Amino acid sequence: MLYAQSSSQTGSGIFAFLPILLIGAVFYLLILRPQSQQKKLHESSLKNLKKGDKIITRGGVYGNIINFQGKNNSKVTIDAGSGVKLNIARSYIAGLAINAENE
Repeated sequence: MLYAQSSSQTGSGIFAFLPILLIGAVFYLLILRPQSQQKKLHESSLKNLKKGDKIITRGGVYGNIINFQGKNNSKVTIDAGSGVKLNIARSYIAGLAINAENE
């Protein structure tokens, strides 16, 4: 007689996963989507670099672009001041120095 109680819960499995799905959606909207938009913006700014632009590297070195070299202009020569010229990979440019100073 103890086994007489049976619950017929249909569809409860879907409701159990609902909080997990909501957390995943919030994670995507608050973290992943803004990061991908920021990455696209950074890549487009790197493509639009030209001679004379003042940049900042990921290491914190400020300089003016003098020349582009290599395949697909993948290397950049910058003047870091006092006659110091540096060759860096384009991918190590953090952004334009004007934007970095405003942040």
